[in-house]
Amino acid sequence: MLLRGVLLAVQVLQLAGALDLPSGSCAFEENTCGFDSVFEFLPWILNEEGHYVYVDTSFAKQGEKAVLLSSDLQAEEWSCLRLVYQITTSSGSPSDPSRLNLYMRFEDESFDRLLWSAKEPSDSWLIASLDLQNGSKKFKILVEGVIGQGNTDSIALFEIKMTTGYCIECDFEENHLCGFVNRWNPNVNWFVGGGNIRNSHSVLPQDHTFRSELGHYMYVDSVYVKHFQEVAQLISPRTTAPMSGCLSFYYQLQQGNDNIFSLYTRDVAGLYEEIWRVDNPGNAAWNLAEVEFNAPYPMEVIFEVAFNGPKGGYVALDDISFSPVHCQNQTDLPFSAMEASCNFEEDLCNFYQDKEGPGWTRVKVKPNMYRAGDHTTGSGYYLLANTKFTSQPGYIGRLYGPSLPGNLQYCLRFHYAIYGFLKMSDTLAVYIFEENHVVQEKIWSVLESPRGVWLQAEITFKKPMPTKVVFMSLCKSFWDCGLVALDDITVQLGSCWSPERLPPTPGECTFEQDECAFTQEKRNRSSWHRRRGETPTSYTGPKGDHTTGVGYYMYIEASHMVYGQKARLLSGALRGVSGKHCLTFFYHMYGAGTGLLSVYLKKEEDSEESLLWRRKGEQSISWLRALIEYSCERQHQLIFEAIRGVSIRSDIAIDDVKFQAGPCAEMEDTTQQSSGYSEDLNEIEY
Repeated sequence: MLLRGVLLAVQVLQLAGALDLPSGSCAFEENTCGFDSVFEFLPWILNEEGHYVYVDTSFAKQGEKAVLLSSDLQAEEWSCLRLVYQITTSSGSPSDPSRLNLYMRFEDESFDRLLWSAKEPSDSWLIASLDLQNGSKKFKILVEGVIGQGNTDSIALFEIKMTTGYCIECDFEENHLCGFVNRWNPNVNWFVGGGNIRNSHSVLPQDHTFRSELGHYMYVDSVYVKHFQEVAQLISPRTTAPMSGCLSFYYQLQQGNDNIFSLYTRDVAGLYEEIWRVDNPGNAAWNLAEVEFNAPYPMEVIFEVAFNGPKGGYVALDDISFSPVHCQNQTDLPFSAMEASCNFEEDLCNFYQDKEGPGWTRVKVKPNMYRAGDHTTGSGYYLLANTKFTSQPGYIGRLYGPSLPGNLQYCLRFHYAIYGFLKMSDTLAVYIFEENHVVQEKIWSVLESPRGVWLQAEITFKKPMPTKVVFMSLCKSFWDCGLVALDDITVQLGSCWSPERLPPTPGECTFEQDECAFTQEKRNRSSWHRRRGETPTSYTGPKGDHTTGVGYYMYIEASHMVYGQKARLLSGALRGVSGKHCLTFFYHMYGAGTGLLSVYLKKEEDSEESLLWRRKGEQSISWLRALIEYSCERQHQLIFEAIRGVSIRSDIAIDDVKFQAGPCAEMEDTTQQSSGYSEDLNEIEY
C-alpha cells in the first residue's frame, strides 16, 4: 500500500508539472496556452480529445497557411525550445510538400526570423530541439503550417516547450528523452532503464537523478551481442547555436568487462571526432565524467558503446549537463572568426605581408565609367597586387592571414577581380601555411573566368594544426602581368555548404533563388526582370551580379521600354515598429541615357507614397551601396521604382537588398544618402 501511495503521489506531481508549464510552452490538452491563431490565416484546430493541434486538407487548400503566435517571451538565460510534431501526406513524394516552419519575431524588427523548417513526412511524431541564446530582447514564437499538394496532407503539433538550459542536457525523465535517439542495431541498442523496467540478464542500477527506482536513465546491454565490436549509439539533438564549455555526465559500467565506452562529436558533413573514452571502469557506483566540448557550428554528441562479446556487461548513462565554464578553469578566450575577416576599409586588419616588399597595396579608386570601385561599397578600399608595374618575371605577392586554431572547420569567402592577364590560371591562389611558414597545401586557385568582375570564391577546410591562410598573386613572365584585386575576406566557423541551410530571412534577398517576397503590379517586357550575366545592350548594365559575380540580380531592360516608362518592385508587407529601420542595397546605373532609380515608402491604408531616396543619371560602372534610414510604426511596403531614360543605354539594376532593425551602422555619407532626391525631379517627365 505504501508503494502504491508513492506512485499515486508521483502521478499527481507529474500532472501538476504538466499543468504548470513554463512560459512559451503548451501540451495542447485543453487549450492552446496563450498561443493564438493569427486572424489573417487559417486557424490551428484543437483536437476534440486534446493532445494536439492540427491543420489538414479537410479545410485547407494547397499553399494555405495556419499561423500560431505566442505571447511575449524573453530568454534571459540560455533556453531550449523543443517541438513534438508530425507531418503526414498521401503516398508518393510531392514536389510541393507540406511544411512546418518556426519563426522568432523580435519586438523591434519588421520581419520574422526563420529558425527551423521541416517537410519530411513520418509515421510517428518527431522531435525538434532548438537552442535559444540568452538575451534581453522580447520576442514571440510563430508556428506556421503550410499545406502542400497532397490530397490527404496533415500537420500536427503535439507539444511545444521552452525550458531554461541547453538542448544537449537530459536526465531522461521525460518520455521524449530530450530529443536523444538510438541508432537502431539488430543486436545492441540503448534502452530506457529505471522505473518499472528490469532486465533479468543484468543487475541494472538505480538512476542517478532521484537515486531511486522511480527515476530513469539510458543503458545498453551486451546480452544480445553476436559479433565482435557490436556498436550501440545514442545521438543527441544537433546544436543550433555556438557553444563552448564543459559537458558532464554520469556513467556506470560493470568492472572488468570487455567494452569500450566513447564520446564523439559529429558535424553536418558526417565527420566524427572522439573527445572522450573510458580509461578505467571506475567504481561500481555512478562515475562523473567531464569533457571539454566546443561546438562553434552545428554538432551532435554521440555516446557510443562497442562490445567484443556477449559477456561485455552493461553501460548506463544519466544526467547529461553543460556549463559554459570550462572543465579545468581554462582562461583561453574563444576564437573569434571576425579576427580573420577584413573589408580593408580602415586598414589591413590582422593581415600582413612579407618583409622584403609590399606585393599588395591598399587602394581606393573613385569609380568611373572605365574603372570599377571596391566590392564593399563601390567607393571604398580594396587590395591590389599591381604586378603590371613591378613587371618582374616570377614575381610573387603574399598576403598572410592571422593564425587559425587547429581541428576546427572553416569557411573562407572572398571576392577577387582579375585584369590584364592573357592567361588567368594561377594568377591568384590560396594556400594553407603551417605556423612555421612551410607550404602545406594549395586549396584554391583561379581558373579562366570573366575579367574585370568581382567574383566570389568560397572554400571549406579543416586542419589538425594551427594554420594561416595565404593569398598569393603570381606574375609568370614579363609579357603576361596584370592586376589582381582582393576584397571582403570573411572567415566563418563551419562548412560553407550545409545540407540543412535555411532559406534567407525575409529581411534579406540576393535574388539567387527567386524574387523572395518581392512582387510587381504588372509583369511584361517593361517590368523588372531577374537575370544573371551581362545585359543584352552594350555600354549599359552590369557584367555580373554583386553577390557572387555569376549570380542573379533584378534589372530593367531599357530596350523594351519607352522614355519615361516605369517599373515598380514592391517588398512584402513589413511590420511597423518603433525606432529606426535601415535598408541597404546595391544598385547599378551605368549608361549614357540612364534615367532614375527611386525608393518609396507606402504605409498601410495610405494612398500617398513618401520618397526616401533617389539617384538620377549615370552613376558608375560599379555596383554602389545605398544606405537608407527611415521610421514607420505602421505596416508598410518599400517600392523600388526605375524609370527608363532617354536612350536604350539606360539599364538599371539592384541586388543584395537587406532590411535591418535600428539605425544604419555606417551612415558616413548621410547627406548624400538621405537627401539625394532633392535634385530637380522634373528633368524626366513621367
